[in-house]
Amino acid sequence: MAKGIRRLNGFAPLQNLVKALDADRYLMESDRFRERTVALDLLDAFDLDSEATGGDAEPEHAALYRRARELQVELEEANFRLFESIRDAIRGGRGRKALLRWAAEASDETSERANPSAESYDYLDELVSGVFRFAAPDEPKIDLSSEMVAYQPTPSRYLFALIRRTKITAEDVFIDLGSGLGHVPLLVATCTKARAVGSELEPSYVECATQSARDLNLANATFLATDARDADLSGGTIFYLYTPFRGAILRAVLNRLRAEAKTRAIRVCTFGTCTPIVAAEPWLALDSAESGLISVFRSRK
Repeated sequence: MAKGIRRLNGFAPLQNLVKALDADRYLMESDRFRERTVALDLLDAFDLDSEATGGDAEPEHAALYRRARELQVELEEANFRLFESIRDAIRGGRGRKALLRWAAEASDETSERANPSAESYDYLDELVSGVFRFAAPDEPKIDLSSEMVAYQPTPSRYLFALIRRTKITAEDVFIDLGSGLGHVPLLVATCTKARAVGSELEPSYVECATQSARDLNLANATFLATDARDADLSGGTIFYLYTPFRGAILRAVLNRLRAEAKTRAIRVCTFGTCTPIVAAEPWLALDSAESGLISVFRSRK
């Protein structure tokens, strides 16, 4: 009897959800991606493969769970069609318009109010992941030292805001130090005409990022398997760090960036716990006009 009560308690909320989704005639249209993401999250909260769909389940329950699973598939297929349309646009050189139309609300201020945790993710991350088809390798080939930080992607809303604020041009060379699977360089290469370079120690990540760029014909995105302490920084005008390392490694990289700043003006963009350390560098000044959740520093003359 207790089992039946638990099943019934889960039945009514799912029934209401399915009714609401079925009543939304336009949910599968291309521009309803955000709503579909919410709907999929709500469906995922239910155990749609539970015994409520088995042979001994009540017919009404079994039918409801079948319809919920059907909706799940329909929502995922609608998202897949959207991802493919954006991928086609990127291949045709129309990626900036195709992606940035989804980032209209990706300002730092709006996102901060909507997401109290600065490192939380939202529907834009689902979009970016679906478009670029990130697939992390099962087994990284390099063991990280104590001063190296495990890979974690920057929330996409902050990257879109960074691209909008910094007005990256075709003359810029954007270098992401610790690029992981390539989220940042791929977005920069898609949304701007700059050359985007990812420097990443883990070769399997570099292989995945390179394949993503190749699949989308992003000739202005390059990924190199190299230690940031040895990477070629000579052409860079904008450098990005999402706390990929700390301690002596971070100090060595900052010293190298300071040497580059003696030859030309550069910008250093930071996110995460490395920001106050970078802010203390006397050769850098915070650019308040370009900073948001991602801080942007300009080298002093």
